[in-house]
Amino acid sequence: MVNTGDTAWILTSAALVLLMTPGLALFYGGMVRAKSVLNMMMMSFGALALITVLWVLYGYSFAFGDDVGLGLLGDPGEFFGLKGLMEDTTSEAGGLPSMAFVGFQAVFAIITVALISGAIADRAKFGSWMVFAGIWATVVYFPVAHWVFDFTLTDDDGAVTHTGGWIANDLAAIDFAGGTAVHINAGAAGLALALVLGKRRGFGREAMRPHNLPLVMLGAGLLWFGWFGFNAGSALAANNTAAVVWVNTLAATGAAVLGWLVTEKLRDGHATSLGAASGAVAGLVAITPACSAVSPVGAIIVGVIAGALCALAVGLKYRLGYDDSLDVVGVHLVGGLWGTLAIGFLADPDAPAGVESLFFGGSVDQLWRQAVGAGAVLVFSFVLTYVIGTLVKAAMGFRVSEEDEVAGIDTVVHAESGYDFTSLGGGSGSALSQATTPKTTEGVRA
Repeated sequence: MVNTGDTAWILTSAALVLLMTPGLALFYGGMVRAKSVLNMMMMSFGALALITVLWVLYGYSFAFGDDVGLGLLGDPGEFFGLKGLMEDTTSEAGGLPSMAFVGFQAVFAIITVALISGAIADRAKFGSWMVFAGIWATVVYFPVAHWVFDFTLTDDDGAVTHTGGWIANDLAAIDFAGGTAVHINAGAAGLALALVLGKRRGFGREAMRPHNLPLVMLGAGLLWFGWFGFNAGSALAANNTAAVVWVNTLAATGAAVLGWLVTEKLRDGHATSLGAASGAVAGLVAITPACSAVSPVGAIIVGVIAGALCALAVGLKYRLGYDDSLDVVGVHLVGGLWGTLAIGFLADPDAPAGVESLFFGGSVDQLWRQAVGAGAVLVFSFVLTYVIGTLVKAAMGFRVSEEDEVAGIDTVVHAESGYDFTSLGGGSGSALSQATTPKTTEGVRA
């Protein structure tokens, strides 16, 4: 029998998570230069359109079809085109119409792909990005979602009715809402793709500052808002777990903002709006896997460490020489790794997950499970992304020419401009594209 209250909450949560992709478009769009803002936003909207279609056709079946062997992939034909799921039956989540679960998981797939685009801002061909996005979702995200999110089910007699993925069931690692499947996955992919495309012209020599910090902060606010659906919605019910997760998500994010701002202040002498927005996202990323496993105080610890750690990690690209334009690696990969491993240290047995961690009288048992799950997704995503990116680059080219990069992708690729400078009395050189903000951190993004 359908639980109407839970169904209403999951559909609302799905809408909240869907809003996160336009929020991400604003967040990323504000961080690039004025000449690239539309291209940056289009990569998010392109992912939203493409992955929606692929999810309906075969993505859901890849991720949540009955396992075809070794916990690696769901049966691609079981739910092809979502066949058989329109009937008035409840899904594996229990009490939910199947389509409610389909819709909720669809928006996770969408934003995971969109997150990767921040690593290649200012230099990627839009058509090549769309081809890459479709292949990557098929080869990388859909299988990993099966590993992490698809649980084995049994009937009242204990007989197995559905076999799920290996991380969720065989390894028994905890990833409540996607620290591995979403953030480590996207962060590793962003690193691989940044290496395939190479550095932007002027990287490390020219200041590539955000052109519109109000857009960045608006985008971060929408991400924070939508993330309550992302995390609390993953309880798949309007219950105590959802309530605990909601509070933990709020607490960790606030703590992460403070952690990032204090780190900035000590290191650079200024606490910036860009730092506040980035700190919020870092906290949201880190608490995502751990939100059902830690106490509210534990969530604060997860958040404050995530804020400080990610604030320091965004500078790694200058030291190591890779051009991750908008710090997908520094925020999503590093934040996702910390949040996933933090479960092994800080999980409270009184929290909904009911797991004992190293600091709460347990052993290293849960910690090694978290580490193996995180490491497997990281390596799988990085290697396959590098291969996919290299093949797309060889087949159709992935990067715009140097001349087009200098002129601006918006006008060259999309024949549009984010701002009508002539109406402001300026020339095509535009004051806005030259706008500057104080350079206060190593991680000021392009």
